[in-house]
Amino acid sequence: MPNPATMPALLLPLAPCSVRLRDTPSPAVPHRSRPAWRVWRQYAALVLATAIVALPGPAEAQARRRTAAPVADMPAPPAVATALRKARVPGEAVSIYVARVGASAPAVAWHASQPMNPASTMKLVTTFAGLQLLGPQYRWQTALYADNAPVNGIVNGNFYLRGRGDPKLVPEELSKLINHVQAAGVHTLNGNLVLDRSYFANDVSRAPSLDGEDQKAYNVAPDALLYAFKTLSFILAPDVAGQGVTIGVTPPLAQLRIDNQMRLRAGACGDWRSHAAARPQQQPDGTLQVTFSGDFPADCGERGWNIAVLNHADFMWGGFVALWQQQGGRFGQIPGLREGVVPRSAVLLASHYGQTLGSAVQDINKFSNNVMARQLMLTIGAELGHRPATPAKSALAVRQWLARQGLDMPELVIDNGSGLSRIERISAANLGRLLLQAAASEVGPQLRESLPVVGFDGTMRKRLTSAGVAGNAYIKTGTLEGVRAIAGYVNAADGQQYVVVSMINHPNASAAQAAHDALLQWVYAGMR
Repeated sequence: MPNPATMPALLLPLAPCSVRLRDTPSPAVPHRSRPAWRVWRQYAALVLATAIVALPGPAEAQARRRTAAPVADMPAPPAVATALRKARVPGEAVSIYVARVGASAPAVAWHASQPMNPASTMKLVTTFAGLQLLGPQYRWQTALYADNAPVNGIVNGNFYLRGRGDPKLVPEELSKLINHVQAAGVHTLNGNLVLDRSYFANDVSRAPSLDGEDQKAYNVAPDALLYAFKTLSFILAPDVAGQGVTIGVTPPLAQLRIDNQMRLRAGACGDWRSHAAARPQQQPDGTLQVTFSGDFPADCGERGWNIAVLNHADFMWGGFVALWQQQGGRFGQIPGLREGVVPRSAVLLASHYGQTLGSAVQDINKFSNNVMARQLMLTIGAELGHRPATPAKSALAVRQWLARQGLDMPELVIDNGSGLSRIERISAANLGRLLLQAAASEVGPQLRESLPVVGFDGTMRKRLTSAGVAGNAYIKTGTLEGVRAIAGYVNAADGQQYVVVSMINHPNASAAQAAHDALLQWVYAGMR
């Protein structure tokens, strides 16, 4: 995190609340459309105040919030100010940057230089960097090696599964690799399975979760052999006879056992999860038992339940063993699990290239996939020579790329590149500048098309569905406790295209979504 003592005066933030790392933005940078005498008088007062006031403690910060400038002073439409006032969010907790694509200066800049927690809008930095540095056609490789060449379809000795960080190595993709091996005549593996995860540093897969919810899929840490997002996806449904509940799962794991104690009952679906429980527990024999109990209403039909379980190595082992057997392959004995690096003398059995980066960016941005964004960030570092990749080395690679783009961002803090972080920071102005740069680049169309379309898909599919801006804006959203953010492109009714970035860092941010919706509609309408 930047040292406040070395930051420019106007970027110096007020002290955050002591609870859960809240952000209290610094005083406003005056908007250029105000009368000149008013602008410079306010500017001088702000510089003086920033120069003589020390960083406040929590009590002083609370006092500042109580006496904050009213949101009516914002250079934005009344609907935005009204929504913020209703949510009890002061203007100083809001950052806005609006610029017409091709213009030399922003149309709106409110606290635009203030470092803010961007939540998932940080994925725009990661995905634009990935598209430019690796190219939209970049593909991740996964390969299977062996100590010895197969003889009569049998491979004796260790066999090695090497991962290069594929963010979407799902069962369908792993099956293709297995098909390649079996199509070459291999039908039996007789040895231990060795996982080569050396493309990324070992400790990245042990990163702690943001909120302690380790079984939540959004908290899964990255890994060079990430398989099926290290998450079991269960499907619950009434059985054909209407007497009980069936439970299916993907991916299959060799060590997985399901203990189904669910009871089917009549009635509306409602909040069915509150009447059911799923408890994963490793058994002494090494199996993973997931026990489902409680009631399942018949009116629910099919329902999903996702649980992140095991460590990456055990999950990958179970997935490979299960698929190899499902596809007709055999083992001389159930393979043991080892970790190591593929030796130079190893024989390549088959390799598989996964989806393109362009396709991955669609998933990352439209559906705000955190672990895929983290995989991409680490891949950037690894591909630029920083192996084994770490978040710090990858962040350095991205900073160097930004500098070459003329996008120096002194306030930028990259933690993991996904926005699932309490310390990541960027200003609305610099995120806006990045989007303007992207719009003029050769990968601009891929980045824009990867963003959720307002009112139609991704994380924006249910917002502004009947407003004029629906279908006319590509907006990445960001959501954390105390944070709401939007960033992307608006195609206005007059034919102009605008970059729009806004971040709210405040305990009441969750109540202020209407302010962001009003901002998007206002820009679409030509800011009138």
